[in-house]
Amino acid sequence: MFHKEGAKIILFSTFFSTGSIFILDYFLNDTYPVLCKIFQLIIVAFLILILQFFRNPVRKADNSDKHILAPVDGKVVVIEEVYEPEYFKDKRLMVSIFMSPINVHVTRYAANGIVKYSKYHPGKYLVAWHPKASEENERTTVVIDNRIYGEILYRQIAGALARRIVNYAQEGMRVVQGQDAGFIKFGSRVDLYLPIGTPIEVKLGDKAIGNKTIISKLS
Repeated sequence: MFHKEGAKIILFSTFFSTGSIFILDYFLNDTYPVLCKIFQLIIVAFLILILQFFRNPVRKADNSDKHILAPVDGKVVVIEEVYEPEYFKDKRLMVSIFMSPINVHVTRYAANGIVKYSKYHPGKYLVAWHPKASEENERTTVVIDNRIYGEILYRQIAGALARRIVNYAQEGMRVVQGQDAGFIKFGSRVDLYLPIGTPIEVKLGDKAIGNKTIISKLS
């Protein structure tokens, strides 16, 4: 299953790849058969990369207000108390997940609740792990008011390769844990900002699976 945000790119890439393979076969195969096959394999590899990037595996969330799920696939690269300057304007516990180009790039709602804030910020395209990326890169900030945890902020951050952030959250929406919240194209990260003292179930270096990995759990 593929994400709807990849429909145009997948369609274009499929036509481009198929056409290129036939053109190479017609003009190059008789004279340089080995070179022709190499180029064709590169084109097939390119198409496979596009298809796997936009994959959208079906994952049923264990829906509960007593836990927060990973919003994306990737590696946990930061767990620390930081100052959040945009919405809370005080200290929060940040959990940051970095996505490589081979990860699933669907963003899912980490918790149930009401969207209290949703804002897009244009910006730079620093590498996603750069310390200033969360403040200077293209990004969206979304706050969900959950009945157990209170207000939870997540931030989609574009990376050096990412050139488009898609955010479905609108203020006043009631969202359900596990539903698609958006998409980030070609490498990026998502930061979660939780109340200070929130118990964390993951460690630095853990591989998170969106909609499956429990970031925090309350008894």
